[in-house]
Amino acid sequence: VELWESGGGSVQTGGSLRLSCVVSGGSFSGRCMAWFRRSAGKEREGVAGTRIGDDHTTYADSAKGRFAIPQDNAKNTLYLRIDDLEPGDSAMYYCAAGGWMNYCSIDRAGLYSYWGRGTQVTVSS
Repeated sequence: VELWESGGGSVQTGGSLRLSCVVSGGSFSGRCMAWFRRSAGKEREGVAGTRIGDDHTTYADSAKGRFAIPQDNAKNTLYLRIDDLEPGDSAMYYCAAGGWMNYCSIDRAGLYSYWGRGTQVTVSS
């Protein structure tokens, strides 16, 4: 399974971005997938997770209200939409895929076996 992220960039505070993660080489449906981020000097943080094919989603407290994690089964693509971007959102964002889980936790990165290389988001004030 390979994951390919795209959509990062440099934006101003208050702007929006939609990150994409294309999955290839394996099944898409039924997996737990998630977005994590890591910024300089901070630990990796899970921001949103979902199970492909149904409505199960989970968000970090810091992501609630501004982040969404839609999916497109026809394109084997997971998205992360971020609205009202803040400088604190600046980070490398990683897409991760695991197997089926009853709850797609974003607290344990070790639950996800497959990772992309990341896409950089930089928010300027």
